[in-house]
Amino acid sequence: MLSVNAITCTVKNNHLVKEISFIVRPGEVLALLGANGAGKSTLIRMLCGERKPDSGSIHLGGRSLNTYSMEELAKRRATLHQHNVVSMPFLAAEIVMMGRYPHYRNSPAAQDYRIVEETMEICGVHHLVERSFLSLSGGEQQRIHLARVLSQVWDVPGALLLLDEPVAAMDILYQQQTLAIVKALARKGYMVITVLHEINLAAQYADRILLLKNGRRWSDGTPSEVLTPLNIYTVFSIEAEVAINPKTLNPYVVPGEIRLSV
Repeated sequence: MLSVNAITCTVKNNHLVKEISFIVRPGEVLALLGANGAGKSTLIRMLCGERKPDSGSIHLGGRSLNTYSMEELAKRRATLHQHNVVSMPFLAAEIVMMGRYPHYRNSPAAQDYRIVEETMEICGVHHLVERSFLSLSGGEQQRIHLARVLSQVWDVPGALLLLDEPVAAMDILYQQQTLAIVKALARKGYMVITVLHEINLAAQYADRILLLKNGRRWSDGTPSEVLTPLNIYTVFSIEAEVAINPKTLNPYVVPGEIRLSV
């Protein structure tokens, strides 16, 4: 279980994140939603241990995040950041193998190669195994990084997956496939926290939505509880209708048209 207790992050007297608390249990997909600058990426950086909260605490598996060594933490959680810069012409398979670094000392074992193959297959990039990473499209690169992150905890049931905009640069097919993978992993016992900008993808694939406004928790609950016209207007400053998808019974948000004269 991941327990977040009143964490705050302040930069130059500006609260990027203010006293946020929540719990994520194995088997859950929690989506973070909010306008630009709401604190979503800052929250992810604190959850992965990259940045310490100015106050409050984070516990993973009953232990304070601060008590984990970097090696221990690398075996319990994996993070897909919003921006992943690679400037060297590594092969796609070499990038994915980087996710296995915490699990071996000198050279990969047969299990590491098997996991790389499996994660590339499930992410739909196995055919790119011998391609230079730099020659790939933005969407292909994003799926390679997803495979890398999955390979890091593929054999660690109950691990924490932190995904900051995992479907950015992907077309609609791979957006759906990526989030289907995420949901399937949660059903295997993983804990997943993902930042999304597409409200309807969050409604479709998340078990819970944490809605952020100005660094604070505005609403936390199921998609049906959180995605109301009032909440959407308050957080995103846009009028919207909320309908129910008759096939899934999930809410479906229809933003109102904005008319401008230029």
